[in-house]
Amino acid sequence: MRPTRVLCVAEKPSIAKSITQILSGGRFTTRQSGNTYIRNYDFDYPQVNATFTVTAVAGHMLEHNFSFQYAKWTSCDPFELFEAPIIAEVRKDAATIAQNLKNEARRAHKLMIWTDCDREGEHIGWEIMRECMKVKPNIVVTRARFSAIIPQQIHNAAQNPVALDMAQVNAVEARILLDLRIGAAMSRLQTLNLQRRFQDHDLSEDVISYGPCQFPTLGFVVSRYNQVKAFRPEMFWYIFMSVTRQSPEGEDEETVFTWRRGHLFDFDVAMAIYEHVLESPIARVVEVRSKDTKKWKPLPLTTVDLQKAGSRLLRMSPKKVLDIAEKLYQQGFLSYPRTETDRFDPQFDFMSLIEKQAIDPAWGDFATRLQNGGFNRPRQGRKDDKAHPPIHPTAHAGNLVGDEKKVYEYITRRFLACCSKDALGWETTVEVLYGDEEFYATGLRVRERNYLDVFIYDKWSDKELPHFERDEEFAPSICLLKDGQTTKPHLLTEADLVTMMDKNGIGTDATIAQHIETIVKRKYVHEKMQGSIKYLIPSALGIGLVEGYDSIGFERSLSRPQLRRETERRMVNICEGTMTRNDMLVQSIEEYKEMYIRARAEFERLVTCVRDRLREGVNLDDVGGPDDAHDGGGGGGGARGGRGGRGARGGRGSRGGRGGGVNPGDNNSDDDGDGDGGAGTRGAARGRGSRGGRRAASTITRAPSTRRGRGGRGGGAAAAPAAPPIDVDGSDSDQYWDDPPAQPQPAPQPVAPVYRPPSPRAGRSTTTRQPETSSLAAPKCECGDVAVERTVKADTANKGRLFWACPNNRRCDFFEWADGPSNASAPRSAGASRSTSIPTKRSASDRGADRKRCLCELSAVLKETKSGNNQGKKYWSCPNESAKARCRFFEWATEEDLADAEAARPRYRTYENRSDSRNSNRNYGGPVSGACYKCGEEGHWANACPNGDGFKSSSRTTSTTGKRGRGNLRRTGSGRKGAKRGKKNDSFAAEDW
Repeated sequence: MRPTRVLCVAEKPSIAKSITQILSGGRFTTRQSGNTYIRNYDFDYPQVNATFTVTAVAGHMLEHNFSFQYAKWTSCDPFELFEAPIIAEVRKDAATIAQNLKNEARRAHKLMIWTDCDREGEHIGWEIMRECMKVKPNIVVTRARFSAIIPQQIHNAAQNPVALDMAQVNAVEARILLDLRIGAAMSRLQTLNLQRRFQDHDLSEDVISYGPCQFPTLGFVVSRYNQVKAFRPEMFWYIFMSVTRQSPEGEDEETVFTWRRGHLFDFDVAMAIYEHVLESPIARVVEVRSKDTKKWKPLPLTTVDLQKAGSRLLRMSPKKVLDIAEKLYQQGFLSYPRTETDRFDPQFDFMSLIEKQAIDPAWGDFATRLQNGGFNRPRQGRKDDKAHPPIHPTAHAGNLVGDEKKVYEYITRRFLACCSKDALGWETTVEVLYGDEEFYATGLRVRERNYLDVFIYDKWSDKELPHFERDEEFAPSICLLKDGQTTKPHLLTEADLVTMMDKNGIGTDATIAQHIETIVKRKYVHEKMQGSIKYLIPSALGIGLVEGYDSIGFERSLSRPQLRRETERRMVNICEGTMTRNDMLVQSIEEYKEMYIRARAEFERLVTCVRDRLREGVNLDDVGGPDDAHDGGGGGGGARGGRGGRGARGGRGSRGGRGGGVNPGDNNSDDDGDGDGGAGTRGAARGRGSRGGRRAASTITRAPSTRRGRGGRGGGAAAAPAAPPIDVDGSDSDQYWDDPPAQPQPAPQPVAPVYRPPSPRAGRSTTTRQPETSSLAAPKCECGDVAVERTVKADTANKGRLFWACPNNRRCDFFEWADGPSNASAPRSAGASRSTSIPTKRSASDRGADRKRCLCELSAVLKETKSGNNQGKKYWSCPNESAKARCRFFEWATEEDLADAEAARPRYRTYENRSDSRNSNRNYGGPVSGACYKCGEEGHWANACPNGDGFKSSSRTTSTTGKRGRGNLRRTGSGRKGAKRGKKNDSFAAEDW
C-alpha cells in the first residue's frame, strides 16, 4: 500500500522545523520553498503510514480592503464604507508563500493544519485551506491540536487530527470585517474634519485613527487622568496608641495598636473621643486570640497574569513579555503562552515536568523537595478556554540570558509554587480597651514557608508581638491624635490597564498588549517613568477626542467599553453556534451606523473639545505618580507632660519625607507592592499646660503618666510615624465605567454612632439648669425638645464648662458645647476675636451633606429637579461642579430627609467676641451660616468644596493659632501648564483599528 502524502503547514517557520525534528527523529530532507525564510521538510512517518511534507506560513496571508472606487479617502462619503464591498486578497509580501502552498498541495492527498490553537490560528488555517483548494478542491483537510512543542503532544496531534473549527473561523472573519468598516469610516470622519479645522496645527499632517478597541483603551487612561486631576485631599484624624516593652534580649520594642474606628473626618468628634480616652490612665486587654492562618499560593498562570507580572515585576511592556514568551514557546521551553485557562486538567502530568527542573542550580533543590513528598496539586481557577493549559515550562533552559531568562524564571518559579503548599502561619490578635475605645494589634509567626521558598515575588514575614494576657492592664507609652489626608489615585500603569481591558472585554488575551502599543504609537498617550514605574498619561489630543465623544452624549460612548464588550460576546456566540456571522455583522454595523450619524451631526462638539485641550496642553509634571504631592512626617513637637504639668516646647515642624507605606493585606497576586504611599502625618505635639509646643498640624500627644503632680519640662519629641496608608481603589472592576470614582476611597471606617463626651457617672456630678447665661436660644435635641444646660464636673480640661444635653434623661444622646467648640478643636489667635459656626449634633439627613457620601467619597449635596415629571423633587447628588469630575451618584431624598434638613438649617449658631466682629470669618470652623471656609460659598462643607484648594486660581492659606500652641495649615492651589505636542507623521494602517 502506497504511503499517504500529507502536507503539514505550521504558522511560523520555527515551529515547522521543531515539528519536523520531533516527528522525523532527526531524519529528514530539506527543499527550497521559493520564500527566503521558509523551507520544506520531507520525511516518512510510519506511525500513520504516511510521507510528511512540513512547511509554514508567516501568520495571516490575506488582507481585506475596499474595492478600488472606495480606496481614496476623498472618493466617497465615509458613511458608505459601512456597506461598501470588501475584497480579501493575498498580501503582496505573502505571494511566494501562497504559491508554495499551491505547489505542494498538488502532490498531497491530505492537508494537516498545524497553526496555533486559538481563534486567530483557526482563521489562518482557513486561509491555508483556501489557497490549497484553489488547485485541489477535493483535498482532505484536518487539524492538529497541541499546546506545547514537546514529543508527547506533537506525536499525539499527528496521530489524532480533528476537523477545522469553522465557527471560530467565522467569528474572526466577522471581527475583521467589522473592525475594517468601523475603523475606516470613523478614521476618515475624524481625520478629514480635524485636519480641515486645524490647518495651522500639526494635526493637519496626522492620521487621527479610530479603532473599536483602541478608543475604549484610551478612554480608561483619560478617565484615570481626570480622576487624578479632580482629586482634592480630605483631612482625617485618628488615635495612635502604642506601648514600649523590653524584649528578652533587653531591647525596647514598640507595639502599635490600631484604632478600631480607623479614622474620622470630623475633627471635633475625633477630639471629643480623644479627650475622653485621655481620662483613662490605663488600657485593659480584653481579648487575646491566636489562630492558624495561611498565604495562598498563586493560581496557574494565564496570558493576562503574565502580562501584568511582566509589567509590575519584570519592568517590561506587556507586548515585550508576550513576544519573549512566544519565542521561548517556539524553542520548546514553554507551553503555548496565549491562554485564558487557570486550572490544570486532572490528568496533567506534573511530576515529569518537575523532574526536568531538578537540575537547576537556583530552584533544583525545591523541585527535588516536591518530588520527595512536598507536591500538592495546584489550585483550581475558574477559567478554562478548552484549548490550552495554563502557561508552564516544558523543558529546562539553563543557557538563557537577559530578559528571556527573567521571563522563563518567573514562569518556572510560578509553576513550581503552584505545585507546592500554601504558606502557613500563626496569627495573634490582641484586643485592647482604652477609655471606652477599642484598639487592636496583630502579630504573625510564619511556621511553614512552603511555596514562598521558590516564589521570591511574594513576601510574608514575621511580626512578633510581646506577650499579653487577658485582663492585663498597662499604661500606654504614647497616645496621639494624629491627622492625615486621603491620597490621590495613581495614574494607570500598563499592568492596571491590562487588568481593566481584560475585565471589560476589550481585546483578547493575545491582542491586549497590541492595543496598548497602538495608542502610544498614535501619540494619544505618553509614557512617563517615575522611578522604575511607567505611568500612562493621555496627550492633549487623546483627552480632547475622548471628551468630545463623551460630550455628544451617546448612550454607549464610542470611548467606553460597552460596545466592544458586546462585540466580543457576539463573537463567543458565533463560536458556540448560537449566532451566525451575518447576524453578528448586521446587528453591530447598525449600532455603529447610528452612532456615526450622530457623531457627524454633532462633530462641532468634538472639535471644540479638541481645540480647548490643544490650547491648554497637558503638563506631564502636573499629575505625577501616586503620592508626589504629599508630605511625610512632620517636625517634632513638645511631649505632653503629666496631668496638670506643662508641655515642652517642641521644634518647628519641617517638611518630611513622603509616606512610604504600602497597601496592607495578603499579597496573593503578582503585585510587587506598588501601592500608594500612606498619607504622611504632619505636625507635632501639643502640651496641655499653659505653654504649648509649636505645631504644624493637629497632632496631639500625651505622655501616659498617671502621676497627677506637676509634669517635668520635656524635650522635643521625634517626628511622628506615618499614618496608616489609604488603600486606593484601582477601579478595575467590571463596573469601572458605570460608576467611576472621582476620588479614591479612604480606608474603611466602622459605622458607629458619633461619640460625644460621656454622660456624668458616679463621682462625676453635673449641674442641670435652664439656659440663662447664653445670649442665644437653646437648641432642640434630637427628641424635638428644648435642650437643657449642664456643667461638666469631672476632673478634666473641660471642668466647669457648660454644654447642652437632652432633657429626657439623655434619651437621644444629644450634645453640644454651650460656649462654642472645644478649646482643643477651635484654637484662637492670641488677642484676636473670632466667630465660629458650630452645627448641632445632626440627624441622618442633615448629615447628608456631610455624612452621606457620593461615589467620589465626597459629601453629597441636596439638589432639586428642574423639569420633567419629577419637577420640584429633591435628590442627593455629587457636589463636584465639573461634569468631568462628577460621579453618577444619585438618590432621591425621602420626606424624612427633607424634614430633618429643614429643621437642621437654623441650628447653626454663631458665637462671636463682639469686640471685633470684623474677624468673624477667620475661624477654624468656617464662615457663619454654614458657609464653606475655603471659598465662602454656602451649600457645602469645606471637606467637599467643589472649588478645590486653589479657588479662583489663587493660593489660599488658612492659619490657626491655638491657646495650647501655634500651628499652620497651608493649602495651596496649583496652576496648569500647557505642553506642546510633538510633530506627528505616522502612516495609517488598518491594524491600528
